[in-house]
Amino acid sequence: MVDAKATHQRWNDEPMPAAPGGPRLLLRRLREAMAEPVSPQARLDRIVVLIAANVVAEVCSVYVLRDDNTLELFATEGLNREAVHQTRMRTDEGLVGLIARTAEPLSLSDAQNHPAFSYRPETGEEAYHAFLGVPLLRAGNTLGVLTVQNKTYRVYSEEEIEALQTTAMVLSEMIASGELEGLAPDAGTAARRPVLSRGIALADGIGLGYVVLHEPRVVVKTLIAENVDREVARLDEAIEEVRSAIDALVERGDRIGTAESREVLETVRMFAHDKGWLRRMREAVASGLTAEAAVERVQSDNRARMMRQSDPYLRERLHDLDDLANRLLRTLIGSEAAGTVVLPENAILVARTMGPAALLDYEASTLRGIVLEEGGPTSHVAIVARALGIPAVGEVENATALCDAGDAIIVDGVAGEIHVRPGPEVEAAYAEMVRLRARRQEQYRALRDVPAQTRDGVRVGLHLNAGLLVDFSHLQETGAEGVGLFRTELQFMVAQRMPSAAEQEELYRKVFAASAGKSVTVRTLDIGGDKILPYMAKLEEENPALGWRAIRIGLDRPALLRMQLRALLKAADGDPLKIMFPMVATVDEFVRARGIVEREKAYLKRHGYRLPTECRLGAMIEVPSLLFQIDEIAREADFLSVGSNDLMQFLFAVDRENRRVADRFDPLSVAALRAFRLIAERANAAGCPVTVCGEIGGRPLDAMALIGLGYRDLSMSPAAIGPVKAMVLSLEARAVAELIDAEMSRMHDGDSLRPALTAFAHANGVPI
Repeated sequence: MVDAKATHQRWNDEPMPAAPGGPRLLLRRLREAMAEPVSPQARLDRIVVLIAANVVAEVCSVYVLRDDNTLELFATEGLNREAVHQTRMRTDEGLVGLIARTAEPLSLSDAQNHPAFSYRPETGEEAYHAFLGVPLLRAGNTLGVLTVQNKTYRVYSEEEIEALQTTAMVLSEMIASGELEGLAPDAGTAARRPVLSRGIALADGIGLGYVVLHEPRVVVKTLIAENVDREVARLDEAIEEVRSAIDALVERGDRIGTAESREVLETVRMFAHDKGWLRRMREAVASGLTAEAAVERVQSDNRARMMRQSDPYLRERLHDLDDLANRLLRTLIGSEAAGTVVLPENAILVARTMGPAALLDYEASTLRGIVLEEGGPTSHVAIVARALGIPAVGEVENATALCDAGDAIIVDGVAGEIHVRPGPEVEAAYAEMVRLRARRQEQYRALRDVPAQTRDGVRVGLHLNAGLLVDFSHLQETGAEGVGLFRTELQFMVAQRMPSAAEQEELYRKVFAASAGKSVTVRTLDIGGDKILPYMAKLEEENPALGWRAIRIGLDRPALLRMQLRALLKAADGDPLKIMFPMVATVDEFVRARGIVEREKAYLKRHGYRLPTECRLGAMIEVPSLLFQIDEIAREADFLSVGSNDLMQFLFAVDRENRRVADRFDPLSVAALRAFRLIAERANAAGCPVTVCGEIGGRPLDAMALIGLGYRDLSMSPAAIGPVKAMVLSLEARAVAELIDAEMSRMHDGDSLRPALTAFAHANGVPI
């Protein structure tokens, strides 16, 4: 009798013989099979026969992940054909489920002894021992599993695993294209299944439309190589070109796309010189793929592994690898092949990250929503989205890989979630929600001409935050009393060069004309930090938010500030003018800025220009140092404006762009409210008008707290005017002031008044 254990060991030690013809021959035959005018099922059946013959396997099977998260046998050679479309297993079941979960190849000489092995009698696979399975991946997402099996105890070589992975890529494209959708009509494939993904709400509203990728994914159309040697040469040339470009960027201290630091550039350079990465791509080319298909395959494998990592550092590195792979693909295919983005009628913009200037490059009238992998509620792109009235959701993990260009998508800027490829029931529910919101907006519009006055007679001024000329159309629509914050930097950010004095003056004249006599508070240039002008040299700063920005640039480069102030004074053309300076940290900075204004007024007077009948100058309270100079700044300034976004950022030392800490502290905590109360009390005592122009003023509950603290002027996005006015009309200011005083006297600094204020609003019928 033959010793079974000895036989098993012998087979374990012997590698499987090389496949006849190798992967290149297989790919050529697959290409021929793909071109045959047959049904998808017949084509798939032909493919598994070809694979089995090529790798000398008795069995080859394709399992496709369905939208109910089960793996279904779609085709087989060697197993019972009657099991096709009948055998299903969960992703937590069997060896096939294990491969789908881990997105890693699995090679076993005796599959039945593996603890994850799941016996399915209908397939007839009990006779087979050796097992090799690879995931079908696209953009790191598992679409299915490809397996081969042998009766004998065999070890599959690295070359055979590589060949099967290459073949899997071709099958993945078949699944992703939707070619297999009709083979089992009771459920769709996972590649096209509906996806619900949660993030955080950035801009209120609901948008229904179709995906437009901000950085369009390079589509690899040619997968199978004609000449492998030529593809290796193309790959090597492209790698050298990308390396040189990255080296040049590092040397210049430039930035990739948005505002990545030198450290990120160094990381990308490190990956570009990684020998393992290059080796894997060359092996993929050697198996018969084109250079671009090899890059796509290796990056999909990397993405699949890194998406499943719990280490946040490794997950962050995925972006660096994606950036590198995209650079390489664009070099191989050419920028022309990437094409230009044509916005559909109802475009939903999906991006990893983007700045406000990039958003403004799009035609706002066609945008119905924005989805970002990064970016918090107080990021500048979120602020611009709210100003434009575009629903936005941020911090959606892997958003760019969840969808393809043209996919139907719903952006829920209320709940902070997105629905990719929604089912008809979901779509109908959201369509009804949009209709209800439209009716609510009609109710808000009915309040347009009603003064914002509390039930106990306290008048609250509601103003707009604006940054574009188009924003001024909202003045009439909302019934706002004026513009409490006009961001002048947006004009500079969308321009390809520094706007001239004449161009600035022309814009400001249009702004004042569009205001139709209502007051406009103009903020001088607030750049630096994450607001980078494309034509200005980028400074390398350890902490840009705390660095050379806003009024600091204006005082250090007075020519820039003088040009803007002169343009504003001339554009006012004899009418009243309100100017405020951002990020003032000391009273001296404000006094110096005021001195520049006085010199410009004197210059214009000498040259015969009409001066504003009144020129009021204000300071923004964003830097906590001013909390300890409130009395002094209130005496010097004509008005004060609280920039709550930056004030909270600096007060709690939290980077508002950092998702790990951005929501760590509540602006309705006792500590924050003490700061707000101090400003209001001291300013009111000095007779200095004070307003709040940060995002806090546009949230009804937070605005209610501000009114209770003594603020009587708030500035907000256009969409917030209606809800805040409805809140004001239902409120008793005295009652909320008493509640805040009582709660703050008994609470600790870290406690939040949000629960108590919410309960008060509900008890008193105040809509929040």
